[in-house]
Amino acid sequence: MSERLPRFGLFAVEDDELVVGGVKLSRLAARVGRTPFYAYDRALISRRIAELRAALPETISLHYAVKANPMPAVVTHIAQLVDGLDVASAGELRVALDAGMSAHDISFAGPGKQEAELAAAVAAGILINIESLREVRLLENISQRLGVPARVAVRVNPDFELKSSGMRMGGGPKQFGIDAERVPQALEEIGRRGLSFQGFHIFSGSQNLRAASICESQVKAFDLASRLAQSAPAPVRVINLGGGFGIPYFPGEAPLELKPIGENLAALAQRAEREFDRVELVIELGRYIVGESGIYVCRVVDRKVSRGEVFLVTDGGLHHHLAASGNFGQVIRKNYPVCNGTQVCSGPREVVSVVGPLCTPLDLLGDRVEIGAAQEDSLIVVLQSGAYGLTASPTRFLGHPEPLEVLL
Repeated sequence: MSERLPRFGLFAVEDDELVVGGVKLSRLAARVGRTPFYAYDRALISRRIAELRAALPETISLHYAVKANPMPAVVTHIAQLVDGLDVASAGELRVALDAGMSAHDISFAGPGKQEAELAAAVAAGILINIESLREVRLLENISQRLGVPARVAVRVNPDFELKSSGMRMGGGPKQFGIDAERVPQALEEIGRRGLSFQGFHIFSGSQNLRAASICESQVKAFDLASRLAQSAPAPVRVINLGGGFGIPYFPGEAPLELKPIGENLAALAQRAEREFDRVELVIELGRYIVGESGIYVCRVVDRKVSRGEVFLVTDGGLHHHLAASGNFGQVIRKNYPVCNGTQVCSGPREVVSVVGPLCTPLDLLGDRVEIGAAQEDSLIVVLQSGAYGLTASPTRFLGHPEPLEVLL
């Protein structure tokens, strides 16, 4: 397909239709069989990973955070292109193992891990990011029972946060990880109880579009790991510096600049060679890898005019795509990019609100957005939908069917 075609987001537009994975939207909808559905473009995922590889030092390991999009086909595709997978439950662990990733390159983070989950992780031989002393005690018993030493790293709640991040996950009181000042005690427990210590996981925030903030956080995370290593019961083999790479969702947001981040990581890699013996530096990304590769497609079932405003009532909504409705962490609601998928660029335009079938005013996918004029049966597309879409949504709310997912 020619690169001279117009584009909407990262997607080509041909004959005024959005094209996903080389397939025009109307044909794709017929192929899927019903709406609503999510569609992910594997070529866009591959391109994004290639861009990361080109920008980051070769010595940096690139991991995919499965929680961003755990669709098995997506994870299997990504597993062939990255160095590791990071999971947050036993369910995600099964997906990661089924995807063919080596157990050695899978890690498990998350507060409140159940004993059965920890046992499955030890049996599989993956790296467990410890979030409390309770987990240390459980893992000692599990390791003795299974005759397999648990591979562990300490997830650290740092004494800093990722500035300008959409969601802060470190600094101050947090349910994630062990407070940095208490980590030496945890390290002593790990050594005393015979667990196989591997390193540190330091994740301070997500959805950040400022390269300078990400670089500052990475340096602070490395410095913290270097200090804590002095209390470690064994040599540090892995330092997970987290992620935080954001994607532009709203008007006025610019894409993240990778070049300064790559240069910063190159400097940290050089420090690692001097300060550690054979340590692996890891970057853990989810949204940045898959977010822009996916769309959510719903169909207009009714067109209503209320006191001069046009409402397109669709068969999709917040129960399928909570984030696009603005109810997944947004303080001030803003619209994701929305279009009429079969009249993307040309033809008459109009300002409409795109809503779903639920009995709540929160069921809003587009608030007074300008799109190609739509009628009943038109296909409405929400872009930036490859991450935290279906599995981050209340799909059972009001009992509507779940959407389908396809990878092209």
